[in-house]
Amino acid sequence: SEKMQRRQSSKHSKRPLQVHHSNQTDLSAWRKGETVDTGKSAQSHRSLSDQKNDNEQDSLEQALSYFEKIQDRVSLKKSEVLQKHLSTLESIALKRGLPPEGFDVLLDVALSGKLVNTRLLKSLIPASAIPESSVVSSVSWFCVSKCSSNIQLLFLRWLITMFDFIDQKEQVHALYGIFFFFLNDEKLCPYICHVLYLLTRKENGESPHLCEMKYHFGMQPHLQALLSLYKLFCPELVSITLPQKMKAYFKNADGPWKAAISAVRQRNQANSTVPQPLLLGTAQPHSRKRKWNTQLIVPASSANAQNLVVGGKMSRVDSFSANRSFPVEQLRTFPQLLQNIHRLEFPSQMGSVLTNPLLLHYMNCSKDESAYLRLYYWMGQTLQEECTWCVVDNNQHEEEFKGFLETAYKAECFLQEGFPSCEEFLYRSLPLWDGVSCRSQILQLISWIPLSTFSEMKSQLCDPLAQLFFTSSLYFKCSVLESLKELLQNWLNWHVVQLDSESDSQLSSLNTTLSGLVSGVAELINFVGRISTAALHLEKSHTFLLHFILDFYETVCDIYLKYKLPLLIMPPAGVFYPALLSMDSVNLNQLCYIMYRYYKWCGLSQTYQEYNQYIIAMVGCLWTSSAFQKDNHPQGICLDDELLKKTGVEEYKNSFNIVYHPALMCYAVDFLQQGKKWNWYLRYLYGQGLEGLKLFIESSINRVSKASQSKEDKKV
Repeated sequence: SEKMQRRQSSKHSKRPLQVHHSNQTDLSAWRKGETVDTGKSAQSHRSLSDQKNDNEQDSLEQALSYFEKIQDRVSLKKSEVLQKHLSTLESIALKRGLPPEGFDVLLDVALSGKLVNTRLLKSLIPASAIPESSVVSSVSWFCVSKCSSNIQLLFLRWLITMFDFIDQKEQVHALYGIFFFFLNDEKLCPYICHVLYLLTRKENGESPHLCEMKYHFGMQPHLQALLSLYKLFCPELVSITLPQKMKAYFKNADGPWKAAISAVRQRNQANSTVPQPLLLGTAQPHSRKRKWNTQLIVPASSANAQNLVVGGKMSRVDSFSANRSFPVEQLRTFPQLLQNIHRLEFPSQMGSVLTNPLLLHYMNCSKDESAYLRLYYWMGQTLQEECTWCVVDNNQHEEEFKGFLETAYKAECFLQEGFPSCEEFLYRSLPLWDGVSCRSQILQLISWIPLSTFSEMKSQLCDPLAQLFFTSSLYFKCSVLESLKELLQNWLNWHVVQLDSESDSQLSSLNTTLSGLVSGVAELINFVGRISTAALHLEKSHTFLLHFILDFYETVCDIYLKYKLPLLIMPPAGVFYPALLSMDSVNLNQLCYIMYRYYKWCGLSQTYQEYNQYIIAMVGCLWTSSAFQKDNHPQGICLDDELLKKTGVEEYKNSFNIVYHPALMCYAVDFLQQGKKWNWYLRYLYGQGLEGLKLFIESSINRVSKASQSKEDKKV
């Protein structure tokens, strides 16, 4: 038959087994002290390997020939021959995958009802690609319902898993209406929706099938997923309001095949000299049990592989017509992206986008929301299934999971926006997180959480994060503060971009979102203020911790001048006073700079009083030596003179001025050792890199008049 001829043409040529005529083995020669012929030994091993491969090829040919000749229904329990050939198929499929020419026969047998068993479908693992004609033929059998409903269900799961291995998809796309018909089947509906989700293009959203879809609609996630695509393509045809939050739309369909595909890929790469991208589209071997990183490379099927780089040039790129989709695995250069940007065909394994700069450029500049939707779905599904601390006995794969999270974070940085699927993952997993596993990656992802109502963030992000924050190490506290600072900066940067991009006609709608932004930013700042106050108490005002807290408030003090957001929030007293009395000059200098920046725009009545209280305390400490008498803040350092005398400290009033302040004492000692006059002390301090102190003193302290100062300088 034609199928047999195709298989015979692809069969490897037989190699004769080379036998070495020798009276003794290599081992016996070694025992006698003779020299072993390593060349002959290696040649013998190669011959044995060739013989084994030839035997496997013969067994595969016999099995395929047997399945092709099956005419009637066969019982697996009653046929030893069937058991033998099925075991052969399973063994070879798990070892090196099945060749493309075998899928016609095997899919026909599996779906025609001739074999009432799921083992055959579970063994259909491709070595390279799956012919489109095989899939079309199998869909025909699927439609006539010759097989059981369980087989139909398993076939749909197989089709979803193997979708990116189909060499061409135009004929499969032509079956869209046929798949749509099966939405009526309640059992098949979740997987039919998944297939349609993978097949849907813009023209499908405009089809009359959409009207029928409305009658099937419920709150089931799989139907929501399909409708969300239709609504993107044709919003006027979908009037139903869909949930905004991302969820796991589909059930996991890859059960018996994904681990096997990964294992086959590793073996084929180890034994083949063919360029690795041609072998199921991978660049390096990965764990058998994990699928996230294996999906980060654009898959390349056999037909598409013919169009890959040949001699440094694309062999058939120009053959694509203007209205034909352009497979992303053929995308190599930026000019190609520009030329084909309107007809790119993305794989179902949308994770490949994360590691491809060209596709990230496309995502960044394109208005194709369907690509974003597919990417969010894929990431959400993967994160839900494979979270290291949510899956039992998964610790050995933590490094791979770290790599995946790192890739997602880098993609967010490239696109300058967070993924909703990552946000959902964080909200779901933070209550279970130990604060140790993937710490750096989790905190990086937190910095890209999209702005939303703080009430939701409080319960799902802030509360579990605060519990870890208070019970973890100093280093963890500093890492969390750094992450929250970056989160604040990302929100503010987003606001600036929105201001620059909005036209006058859109400013009214922008004003409605501005109040939400101001509210969210204010709540975040107040949250950081609360945990910072508590952390300084727990860590005894540790210098390192205080530095990270003041770093955060350096961003806060510039919210209006730099980011044009009308919001002013002062550091809480539990942060201000530890910084003012700090023994570290860097922290004191930071505080002075922050207060100087507040002075530049502190005109809001609600915070002006608190600002004045802080200024009185700072001037009283650093300049007038009257902080203990004049500080009027409720949580300030005003103390009774009698109590201060009991401390036994001489000249206690001067304890925190610019000469005796613990953070500046080393500078005063060095200045005295140089024998300079005190009138030059400020100049000396300014020359030590204390720019914040200089700005604060010049802006907030009334020194002697310029005339007086000029006279003093002349005397010197």
